Amino acid sequence: MATWPDILMRLSFDEDLAASDTAWMLNEVFEGRATDAQLGAFLMGMQTKGATAPEVAGMVETMLEHAARIEIPGRTVDIVGTGGDKANTVNISTMASLVIAGTGLRVVKHGSRASTSTTGSSDVLAALGINLDLGPQRVAEILDEVGITFCFAPTFHPAMRFAGPVRKELGIPTIFNVLGPLTNPAQPAVSAIGASSAELAPVMAEVLAMRGRDAIVFRNDDGLDELAATSTTTVWEVRGGVVERSTIDAVADLGLRPIPVSALTGGESDENAAVARSVLAGDSGPVRETVIANAAIALAADGTLPGTSEGTLVDRLRSGMRAAAHAIDSGAADATLQRWAKATQS
Repeated sequence: MATWPDILMRLSFDEDLAASDTAWMLNEVFEGRATDAQLGAFLMGMQTKGATAPEVAGMVETMLEHAARIEIPGRTVDIVGTGGDKANTVNISTMASLVIAGTGLRVVKHGSRASTSTTGSSDVLAALGINLDLGPQRVAEILDEVGITFCFAPTFHPAMRFAGPVRKELGIPTIFNVLGPLTNPAQPAVSAIGASSAELAPVMAEVLAMRGRDAIVFRNDDGLDELAATSTTTVWEVRGGVVERSTIDAVADLGLRPIPVSALTGGESDENAAVARSVLAGDSGPVRETVIANAAIALAADGTLPGTSEGTLVDRLRSGMRAAAHAIDSGAADATLQRWAKATQS
């Protein structure tokens, strides 16, 4: 049987753990039996050693076992970033989720307040008028009514309250940045995950493959957890349990205009909400282009819309970008936001 001294000693020697070890560890945390010192030591040990797919998979299973699961029939999509890139960009994946819903795909987003950035997904959604204080049944109903819904992590992962203070006090990205995107309580069939860590991005892809998901994990080569025209982007596509790695050049391949990271810098939740409203209203510029490109990643991972299932990844992304741009320019994405806000307030 696993023990804290055994696990921490092995991490100190850079030894990999079994999935059963990390599952036990997180269960101890979620049952309130672990001390802050034990959890902090584990997180730093894992950060130093680097996580493996089995280690992450063990934690994912435990986290889902302790979650308030939500059963949603049919195919759904999630797009999310791990955070941790320290760039404090606007909420690209949050805007992209509205665009994806505007194309007609069903989106179940999962997130929380900011942990290692200025504004998290729930912060900006609240500023956009979305009521986050909803239980599983209402969350599922809203998906049927609007085509998009949000699982607020503190509601669906109440056991995370035991890890939150340590995570906040450490103030750096930890393995929990990876667990969040992998533990959507609805477990959508399709995931698009932006990762800031070059080491953990392929690990996440491997875990998704182990879990039978269709997914694209992507990381801008300058460290951003989104596809942007600030650098090339490394992509890990997961299909049929197989992971394929490739590189995308947003400028040469997708036609985006080169930009500095500062062109995507955000601020507080109300500022980022104002940017989101502008993008959904049809304003042009680098944020719009970046949102469209990131929405296209999820559309390509899903493969439902015309042109997104066949051809090269670049071809599929271009088709997805056309669909995403239409969702904005037709007003469908903005209308989705308005219906969503109204539904959550009723």
